[in-house]
Amino acid sequence: MAQVQEAMPQAKTAQLCRLFQVPRSSFYYRSTRQGEVHEAVTKTVEEMAGQWPKFGYLGLTGQMKYEEKLDPKGRPIGERRVKRALKELGLLKKPVVRKVRTTNSEHSLPRFENLVKDRAATCPDEIWASDITYVSLGSGHVYLAVILDLFTRCIRGWHLSRSLEGDLTMIALKKAFDAGHFPTIHHSDQGGQYAATAYVNLLESKGVMVSMAAVGCPEENGYVERWMRTLKEDHVQMSEYNDFWDAQAQIGTFIEQVYQRKRVHSKLGYLPPAVFEERWLTARAPELLLRGDDQMLDASSLPLPVAQIALPLRSENATIS
Repeated sequence: MAQVQEAMPQAKTAQLCRLFQVPRSSFYYRSTRQGEVHEAVTKTVEEMAGQWPKFGYLGLTGQMKYEEKLDPKGRPIGERRVKRALKELGLLKKPVVRKVRTTNSEHSLPRFENLVKDRAATCPDEIWASDITYVSLGSGHVYLAVILDLFTRCIRGWHLSRSLEGDLTMIALKKAFDAGHFPTIHHSDQGGQYAATAYVNLLESKGVMVSMAAVGCPEENGYVERWMRTLKEDHVQMSEYNDFWDAQAQIGTFIEQVYQRKRVHSKLGYLPPAVFEERWLTARAPELLLRGDDQMLDASSLPLPVAQIALPLRSENATIS
């Protein structure tokens, strides 16, 4: 009844009580109790937002589930209630929608078919997906290339650059390889950065099959598109960067320490990606030993998050491609 009244504020309480056959005294009693529950939920959300100031409402909801935060009635606090509380607290930021083109598929380089359209990843390093997004600075944009493992949702490699040109995607790929990981399939859009001869040659030299989404079909690279949304909602929209170096440091901290190790993922049983991967490898260790899959077992001894690449030191002569 309270939900009906919230949706239809013009409806009179007396009319609703007659319709639902509820005494007005009972309605007002329940309304008071609901108000107390809402206040408690709002307080919990405010405390969590203070602990995780750069989380959006989706990330905050997942974190509350991970930490088993409940309302006074012992119920989980869902996404709708978190969003409502943040809005009332003035902490819900409305995203500023800007469109910056990062994919140029108008080139004469080789194209590859989509090898993952009807295929789901069943183990770590079976399928990697790559993409590029932009991050706004006060003086323009910088560009982030990432490589996502579709099974564990771990970021295998990433690189931030002032330009779309140069080695943006190549450096991200080399970081992933340097960490000791090699996929069966590498998937991306048909952008020139991923179709470049040097990039394809490096993949093929490691025995990696190349896969590409169709032109104009971003949903065929949907996992990385969703990760980019997570980055924007849980970090970029909640942050301010002084310059390129500050953006690199903050984004690096979010990827390596928050996303990989702390932010829970609903598809991973509400575990952070690195924790999920560690537990999966531990549980499958006997089977992998019997199968002789030493390469995958070696991954369990790697430090996680797996894209642990030191940030370049700032100096007068330092340059970033």
